[in-house]
Amino acid sequence: MLGAIAGDIIGSPYEHEPIKTTDFPLFRPTSRFTDDTVLTVAVAEALLRQRDYTRLLEDYYYRYPGVPYGARFHDWASSHDHLPYQSWGNGSAMRVSPVAYAHSDVDAVLEEAKRSAEVTHDHPEGVRGAQATALAIFLARQEVDKPDIRAEIQCRFGYDLTRRVEDIRPDYKCDLSCQHTVPEALICFLDSSDFEDAVRLAVSLGGDADTMACITGSVAEPFYGGIPESIRTETLSRLDERIIAVISEFHIRYGLSNKTAGSDA
Repeated sequence: MLGAIAGDIIGSPYEHEPIKTTDFPLFRPTSRFTDDTVLTVAVAEALLRQRDYTRLLEDYYYRYPGVPYGARFHDWASSHDHLPYQSWGNGSAMRVSPVAYAHSDVDAVLEEAKRSAEVTHDHPEGVRGAQATALAIFLARQEVDKPDIRAEIQCRFGYDLTRRVEDIRPDYKCDLSCQHTVPEALICFLDSSDFEDAVRLAVSLGGDADTMACITGSVAEPFYGGIPESIRTETLSRLDERIIAVISEFHIRYGLSNKTAGSDA
């Protein structure tokens, strides 16, 4: 989960200032967590407390009012009925990473990813994006190699993962849909050599940088055995006590290594 949050923070300065290179400062003074982190932690706490996703997403929306949420999520969270809004946006995929740690088999992961998405993103593409991301993380946790992860995601979800980053980058533009974010983010992971390289590749596409890097980082973290200590330290320094506490508790509950935890507990 911390890999998703690190990707979010690293990508945040480039969300509205897209770049087409991997040569950029990993952390800038303006690097900060966004709604990607807030809603990821909300999902984690819902799993920890076995509470309804709707209530935790709403709770975090009000706890972090200064975070720039998407317009449709803002309307949903501030409404009284909280009806799903048929979204195919990438918000379902950016927040799903905790699901892949809370279950021990593929079917349970896919069902929980669907459940976490459908409270807002009940369009089939919104569900598919969340499930594909969660499954990729789960397979990475099981030490499945990249060719098999690629094949499994393509077979189940029909995403074209045969492309390379250098082929996508020249013409890629910001796209908020799952169907044009999740495959590209997964390709950045598949083309990478380590965690930092994966996140840099995601940002370099010049798209929705924080969410792209969030999704890519969420898969790269378990595959590469955690995140580098320097990135972990910088990431935690930009989080508040509540978020760090939830990450730490999640780490303890699900037995993650110290490299993926929010503390050294």
